[in-house]
Amino acid sequence: MMNREELCKTANAMVHKGKGILAADESTGTIKKRFESIGAPSTPDTRRDWREMLFRAEPAMQDYISGVILYDETLRQSAVDGTPLVELIRHAGAIPGIKVDMGAQDMAGFAGEKVTAGLDGLRHRMKEYYDLGARFAKWRAVIEIDANCPSAACVTANCHALARYAAICQEANIVPIVEPEVLMDGDHDLARCAEVTEWTLKHLYMELFMHGVMLEGTVLKPNMVISGKKCSVRAGVNEVAEATLKVLKSAVPAAVPGIAFLSGGQSDIEATAHLNAMNAGGALPWNLTFSYGRALQAAPLAAWGGKAQNHDATQAAFNHRARMNGLATKGEWNEALEG
Repeated sequence: MMNREELCKTANAMVHKGKGILAADESTGTIKKRFESIGAPSTPDTRRDWREMLFRAEPAMQDYISGVILYDETLRQSAVDGTPLVELIRHAGAIPGIKVDMGAQDMAGFAGEKVTAGLDGLRHRMKEYYDLGARFAKWRAVIEIDANCPSAACVTANCHALARYAAICQEANIVPIVEPEVLMDGDHDLARCAEVTEWTLKHLYMELFMHGVMLEGTVLKPNMVISGKKCSVRAGVNEVAEATLKVLKSAVPAAVPGIAFLSGGQSDIEATAHLNAMNAGGALPWNLTFSYGRALQAAPLAAWGGKAQNHDATQAAFNHRARMNGLATKGEWNEALEG
């Protein structure tokens, strides 16, 4: 039976002011590519060693990380000393979570568009994940954007799946992160991104309402409203912050406790600067924080280089990025601190 109090408590802890979520849920294929970029092999042991370094980093895990999204393999792994990785996260005061979707697949009849798979058997998997220690989950929907995309069918299918997933999560007393990502690939401008993001979010909350999802026990993980990577004139930091807040105020109910942005291909500094600008403008209905993968891990990955002797430098790089983004959740970051 759904425990409303437990769900609300977990959701609020995930978006606690000053902290954010580490997305360490890269699939085996994705992390292999990242390891190849630094010349490191991808094996169960190297993947464990990499993530263990992050989960043991102090003060990042205690002071700036509220939760960690894990991949199925990682949820089941133990550290070199035999301690389950889930326990390392809990010991630091953070909450373990789990990626549960099975990835975006081609949508029949709509060339170039995707719909996320993974609903089959999800109820059974949720029970197992709760028993393994996960207290929140993540499901990512991918929304392609150009002059003609997305189609109404794509938005409807993905938002419907997100709502069904969220309802199953809450039934298992697991907080759902709902992640409808409007991709920043392409040459679209800020206004087009705003239009598609607002449309997607409004449809999402209609579906969540129809499926009886308790919004107070959810966390939204959206894209920022941002120009496409190939746009000839990219919007500035303040323009992005203003456009994003305008869309959120139009589409996201105040009952949602917090919004944890994805970085979506932004550079480390971009992602931090945009988050800071949104939080520097005063009170909002929700806490705005981060749920970053690459924007938290790129610098420590480069520092590590796959070499054990770089352990301390790796943790120092992670501590720095976590602190910078923690400050951004309060509107207290500035670029001079990056020195």
